[in-house]
Amino acid sequence: MGRRERSKQRVRDGLYTSALSLFAEQGYEGTTIDQIAERADVARGTFFNYFQRKEDIVLAWADKRRKRLVAAMEQIPQGPHDDVTVLLERCMSILADFNESERDVVPAILTAWVKSGRPIFEEPYTAEIFADIIEAGRKRGDVAPDVDPARVGNILRDAYLGHLYRWSQAPEAHPPLRMELREIVRIILAGSLSYARRGWTAPGTDASRAVPRS
Repeated sequence: MGRRERSKQRVRDGLYTSALSLFAEQGYEGTTIDQIAERADVARGTFFNYFQRKEDIVLAWADKRRKRLVAAMEQIPQGPHDDVTVLLERCMSILADFNESERDVVPAILTAWVKSGRPIFEEPYTAEIFADIIEAGRKRGDVAPDVDPARVGNILRDAYLGHLYRWSQAPEAHPPLRMELREIVRIILAGSLSYARRGWTAPGTDASRAVPRS
């Protein structure tokens, strides 16, 4: 970037970090645009050159999360014996690290994110990442062939967000987030793994009730 672009990026970053620090200190609702501009040491009108409204800070935060998760997943080395459980647990560990590193601001951001309706209207990128892992596992035979990867991805996302909401209200009252998210993966995958791996018969066969073989 040229000097002008770098200068604009510094101002935007300053507004973004100032907003997050204020959200952590006094909550999303208790923070005004005037306060954000003052903390960033810019005029109030400068804020609107980069963000149309305060909610856009929340959207920028979510977008940064998405990009960080995609980049982190791409950098994970995959061994020949890494099954779907291992890959999903690694993904959940990355998400846990994100939230642990921002535990001061996560409660305020999540509250604003929910109030803005983003869990419903925003593209469910975490569900898509989960679904991609499930689909790859289905092709390898780790996951039962009749399992819908998109449905499992959405279930994992719903479980992740639900637990994150509870954790964010009292992080100190919960076991390490990484451990709890890994447990969620294992519970959900109990209904998704290949019938052959569990010694079950797939639906549509003579033993279609999927009762374990003796």
